[in-house]
Amino acid sequence: MAKQPHLLVADGDVNDIALVPGDPGRVDRIAGHCDDSEVVAENREYKVVNATYEGVDLTIASTGIGCPSAAIAVEELSRVGVETFVRVGTTGALQADVEVGDMVVATGAAKEEGTSKRYESAEYPAVPDYDVLSRLVDSAEANDEAVHVGPIVSDDAFYNETDEYVEDWNDANLLAIEMEAATVFSLARRRGCAAGAICTVDGNLVAGTQKGADGDDELPEKAKDNVARAIDIALDAVVDLA
Repeated sequence: MAKQPHLLVADGDVNDIALVPGDPGRVDRIAGHCDDSEVVAENREYKVVNATYEGVDLTIASTGIGCPSAAIAVEELSRVGVETFVRVGTTGALQADVEVGDMVVATGAAKEEGTSKRYESAEYPAVPDYDVLSRLVDSAEANDEAVHVGPIVSDDAFYNETDEYVEDWNDANLLAIEMEAATVFSLARRRGCAAGAICTVDGNLVAGTQKGADGDDELPEKAKDNVARAIDIALDAVVDLA
């Protein structure tokens, strides 16, 4: 098979398991937690790196922001050999008791985005693979993390998350909001692959707290290295999955 047009990868270029953050800069950060790594391809918002962690070969590939670019990543990676996708990202909490620095492992994602609906009806569930979900939860608990397990929402309109939307999501007991999981879950299922997601909380839309804003001193200590800890959890889960 020829190289995929966006990620510029072909058969044999990637491994069975891929960690898929949104930010290409986070690809480098994840690679820094591994024993060794090598850049495979880089184009637009997509950066693909192969790495080894505790003897397990994996691929790290950025998806860009939002479901449209995430769909391209899942489509092209699945065509060249990736069988398991683990989203590693950040998320905004929608429940008051979910603190900045906590971990969220999604049991499903509401489709407040348009991409997955081009593939299937909104009534079809966007849910992770049970084994991937379980390994992420086990890994978080083994690392003594405060982990919240439950449904989240994937939204397209970052600057249109009004108070009315937030209140409705809060009332529905959705844990958090991010921008890619619904499509990653849906497309992985449709392509016969497995998927899961662990996201660390970098703000709370209900409580009005935001990492990086004024008043950081009032945030919990766990907010200071939460992305690094989420990466370690995901990598440990990869070892278990392998």
